[in-house]
Amino acid sequence: MAGDRIHTIMTEKPHLLVIGVGSIGERHLRCFQSTDRCTLSFCEPTESRRRDVATRYDARGFDSWENAVAAENFDAAVIASPAPYHIPTAQALADKGLDLLIEKPLSLSMEGIEAFAETIRQKKNRVSVGFIYRCLPALQQLVAAAKSGEYGRIVQIQVHSGQHFPFYRPAYREIYYADPAQGGGLIQDMLPHHMNVVEWIAGPTTQVVVDASHQVLPGVDVEDTVNLLTRHSDVMASFTLNQHQPVNEFSVTVNCDRGALRWELDGHRWLSATENGGSWVEQAAFVHERDDYYVMQANAFLDLVAGTGNPSCSLSDAIQTLKSTLAILKSKQTGRWEHTSGV
Repeated sequence: MAGDRIHTIMTEKPHLLVIGVGSIGERHLRCFQSTDRCTLSFCEPTESRRRDVATRYDARGFDSWENAVAAENFDAAVIASPAPYHIPTAQALADKGLDLLIEKPLSLSMEGIEAFAETIRQKKNRVSVGFIYRCLPALQQLVAAAKSGEYGRIVQIQVHSGQHFPFYRPAYREIYYADPAQGGGLIQDMLPHHMNVVEWIAGPTTQVVVDASHQVLPGVDVEDTVNLLTRHSDVMASFTLNQHQPVNEFSVTVNCDRGALRWELDGHRWLSATENGGSWVEQAAFVHERDDYYVMQANAFLDLVAGTGNPSCSLSDAIQTLKSTLAILKSKQTGRWEHTSGV
């Protein structure tokens, strides 16, 4: 089924390769398996980890993606390896005609991005990038409401987010997070999710200025606290984020000239306000467990592979978020406003 794409609807279960089964990769494997809409193999270089995952999920494991694609025919791959390997791996698999779900961040630099995008244009591979919040229905509904014009022109977006990173990733000192060259630090690890949401609502980032510092987390010296201002043409946005507060929260407030909207991760709900001096009015709320996010993403990607759906996050949107992230890193060094066009 691989090769240059002709856009047809797939009727058989696709065969997927999950590349890397660390915490996120294993979650992908588990959640794709739960859909019962595909068959799965995986690759993992560490032998003990590979044996353990193969036994628990009754899935065939390989020590590398090269050996996997030499042994089996795959329709698509989920790239959940460390960020520096995303684009080289994606390029090689796109050349073989596979559809791709690439974990965020898309990359840590622009190297190889233009060539990869050109391959996708020519071969018509279906590609989605794993900005997971785009799969949540409450946020989808808020974005649709914000873009509908019902609340007027979007003028300002406020993002507030924090979590206790060591609680969720106890081994943070030993993994990629400790090393910026591997995608470590809040700007490359956590912030792209938030930036991608704001760009989904307000469009591409045009300018950024950031104040970022290591404030709390022991055993690392990467930034764990960030205050960020961005411009999206005429729309202003602000971000306050940290990776050390006790409560895990993420909220987005969209101020328009005829009302306001708010999405809250806690409660998976969105609210609106149109009465001056009034209160927020809940519009919809959902109940989700963490795996539910990834099951929704898996189903959306399988729809894409089948030819019946669209990317949750397109390659072009993910490239824009990467450019914004690189501009933020530059602003951290210069202490000045930076233009994303200069990346």
